[in-house]
Amino acid sequence: MKISIITVAGISTRFNKDIPEDEKILKCLYYEENPHDTLIFHMLEKLESYDKIIIVGGYRYSDLTGYIDEEIPEVLQEKIILVENDHFSDLSSGYSLYLGIKEALNNFDEIDEVLFVEGDLDIDNESFAKIVKSDKNVLTFNREPISSNKSVVLYQNKNNEYHYLFNSNHGLLSLSEPFKAIFNSGQTWKFKDMGLLREANDNFYNNLIEDTNLGIIQKYLDLMENNEDIEIIGLKHWVNCNTREDYQNIKDYWRK
Repeated sequence: MKISIITVAGISTRFNKDIPEDEKILKCLYYEENPHDTLIFHMLEKLESYDKIIIVGGYRYSDLTGYIDEEIPEVLQEKIILVENDHFSDLSSGYSLYLGIKEALNNFDEIDEVLFVEGDLDIDNESFAKIVKSDKNVLTFNREPISSNKSVVLYQNKNNEYHYLFNSNHGLLSLSEPFKAIFNSGQTWKFKDMGLLREANDNFYNNLIEDTNLGIIQKYLDLMENNEDIEIIGLKHWVNCNTREDYQNIKDYWRK
C-alpha cells in the first residue's frame, strides 16, 4: 500500500497579510476564477496513483472539508482521509506530520511507502513523477538560491549523513561541521521503512512535540543504517507559495 500525506493546517499569515478578516482564506484553497486552480487540486492530481491520501488540516478546517466535497473528483475523494489538527495555532508544523503518520500507521497494514509533501508547494509533474516512481527513500531539493531567512537547508557531512538546518525565526543559520554537499530542500520526502518511521514519530511526540516536521524527518534519517537507500531528487520547478504574488507566479506557470 502506498500512502501520501499533505499538511495544510497553517494559519497562512503571510498569504493573508493586510486582508480583511472576512476575506482571509486557507492558501491551498485560494483561486481567482477557476476553483480547480488551487494548490490542493493540482497536488491531488499528482497523487492519483496513491492508495490513500491523508490531508491534515486545521485553520479554516470546514473550508477544507467543503472544498474536498464540492470540487474534488469522486475517484480522488474515495482515497482521501481528512485529519483535523486542533493545535494548528499553538504547535508547529511537526504536529501535523505526526498526526498524518499516526493515522497511516495505526490504521493500515503492509504499507510500502509514505510520501509527505507540504501543502503550500507547486512542483512540476516530471519531477514529481520521479519521486513517485522511486523505490528508495527520497530527499528532494529545489534550484533556488539558499537564503537563511526562508530556506530549509539539507547538507551531507563528511560521514555521508544527511542533516537539515532551518531557523523558524527566519534569522541566520550556522553550519558547524564540514560538508560534502549542500542543498535547498524541496520539502517533499518519501519514507520506505515503517518501523523507523513509527520510532521517529513516537520520539517526536515524547520529546519534540513543539518542533517542526524536521524533528520527525531528521530522527528517521538518524535511525537509518544505510544511506545508499536514499535517493536525492532535484525539482525543476518549485514554488513555496507564501504570498499572493507567489500564487500569481504559480498560476502563470500553470497557464504555460
